Amino acid sequence: MKLYIAEKPCVAKAIASIIGVSKYDDGFTLCKDGSIVTWCYGHLLEQATPEAYLPEEGKKFWREEDLPIIPNKWILNTKSDCKKQFNVIGKLLKKCTTVVNCGDIDREGQLLVDEVLEQHKNTKKVLRYWSSANDDASVKEALSNLKPNENFKGMKEAALARSHADWLIGMNATRAFTLAARKNIKVGKGPLLSVGRVQTPTLNLVASRDLAIKNFKSIPFYCFDAKFKANNVEFVAHYKFHENQKGLDSEGRLVDATEAKSLFNQLKTLKTATVTKFETKEKKIAQPKGYSLADLQNEANAKFGYSAQKTLDICQALYETYKLTSYPRSDCQYLPESQHHEAKEIISILNNNLANISKLGLSVLLDNTTPSIKSQTFDDSKVTAHHAIIPTRQKGDITKLSSEELNVYILIVKRYISQFYPECRVSATTIELESNTHKFVASGSIILDAGFKVVTGKDSADKDSDSQTLPKLAKGQAVDVLNIAGVTKKTTPPSAYTEGSLIKAMENIASVVDDPKYKMALKTAKGIGTSATRAAIIAELKRKNYIEVKKNKVHVTELGFSLLNALPELVKNPVLTAMFESMLEKIESGNASLKEFEAKQIQFVKELINKANSMTIKINHAQKR
Repeated sequence: MKLYIAEKPCVAKAIASIIGVSKYDDGFTLCKDGSIVTWCYGHLLEQATPEAYLPEEGKKFWREEDLPIIPNKWILNTKSDCKKQFNVIGKLLKKCTTVVNCGDIDREGQLLVDEVLEQHKNTKKVLRYWSSANDDASVKEALSNLKPNENFKGMKEAALARSHADWLIGMNATRAFTLAARKNIKVGKGPLLSVGRVQTPTLNLVASRDLAIKNFKSIPFYCFDAKFKANNVEFVAHYKFHENQKGLDSEGRLVDATEAKSLFNQLKTLKTATVTKFETKEKKIAQPKGYSLADLQNEANAKFGYSAQKTLDICQALYETYKLTSYPRSDCQYLPESQHHEAKEIISILNNNLANISKLGLSVLLDNTTPSIKSQTFDDSKVTAHHAIIPTRQKGDITKLSSEELNVYILIVKRYISQFYPECRVSATTIELESNTHKFVASGSIILDAGFKVVTGKDSADKDSDSQTLPKLAKGQAVDVLNIAGVTKKTTPPSAYTEGSLIKAMENIASVVDDPKYKMALKTAKGIGTSATRAAIIAELKRKNYIEVKKNKVHVTELGFSLLNALPELVKNPVLTAMFESMLEKIESGNASLKEFEAKQIQFVKELINKANSMTIKINHAQKR
């Protein structure tokens, strides 16, 4: 008898549905072919706390002499709310002949089922189910291609290595630097200085942005716009500086006021210009890719001011409580091609679900979809452990949603149905002109077919594009110069992070790393943290008073700055994660061992503790941003 162990109930339901359900029972499903499908709730097990490895006195008080805490044998405990299901799986393991690991197709998915099997001391044959989606076609394909679980040992060990290293660094460094800070405290325990491989670089991201804003010095720079007239049409073109123009800064801006005045006096004398280039091209703008959790958190924050955790909570409710949307903790923007045939049914269900909310105007948008259109979002080669967040085939009463849940649901619905509208077609025109060696460039565009933008409306890219209508001109044609305007602008500081943009910054943190090797490692890892943990990390930084949110902007507190000032650079730098990822890749591929990796982490932890022990950290509550 086969026992299928899924990572979560929805995967178990999809598998049982394809095999054929005979009976639903408490914690498992009996199938018509005699097999049984059961499930986890993510990780059923968790690492023991440091107290499990310490002598009695060390359990009561944090002491320097107990550091570093290095487990000889790692202890896993069953989570308090998962004990019943853990025991159900244990009983089923005794009855089966073959086990099928149905964890998600990533390292954590491999580990969370394998660790349950190891905790139950399973000796039965284990196979591996491998699917990133729960649609019928994907599940059937995976069930017909089960692989030996042993083939994925490297993935399990890589996940285990990350888990052990995060524990070693987090637990030891937090105690070491907290104790160093308490040396200076005469009354009370003093603050907890929490250190983490992802948490601390995230805090440092915000601090760096705060300091960049604080230290920013705005400088004026000068631009020139010319108004031209040709074929009875007036249009505006921007002045293009020569490469040898004096007074330009490193970014090509004219910052010398004297040069600007001299140039303006020259430009004012121009009466006519000659067209040196006239080019009109039709451009196609592809449909937006599906929502990953980070994208959705960013948009919900920008449009509604929702925190990253709030958006995740809403998505979790839409998924678990209402079953209206797919699994939310996804870092993927793509969909399996096998799901394309479900579009017609999903759109029909959406029409039914949203029929009573006419004020949203979605009925017309749904009626005008073309389910046969296959956008770039449907791409098997780019689907990871979970596909993009989309509406499901669940019929439901949308009036039961809160206004906040409805807002997020509509975002997901609109992004999905935009896949079944044509690409947006735009006629883009560029005109280059020259007068007495001075050059100008004009650009404009006309939407020929709005396509999917009927659903999504204008996006941020549209705000920056020229929307003026340009005349049809010919190369060599003379045009009149009506006037020249000088415009003084000022450089602006970078924007403070919102929770939404901070989530995206964590995902794209490779952009702040210079070393090509580590930059690539961070790109491969999709940044620091995961789609499932980033919101919780931000929430934890807020809870510990390391960051605060004011008017939707995230800033580091005095306590947060004090912590960062005390820590060595490597702990604050995402390069640590990049180094981790490079080593984890080697473990996964079999080119390095878990034991070697842990030995390096232990050595690193000892160095951190030595540094902390040699310090007396002063928490400066007067420090300002």
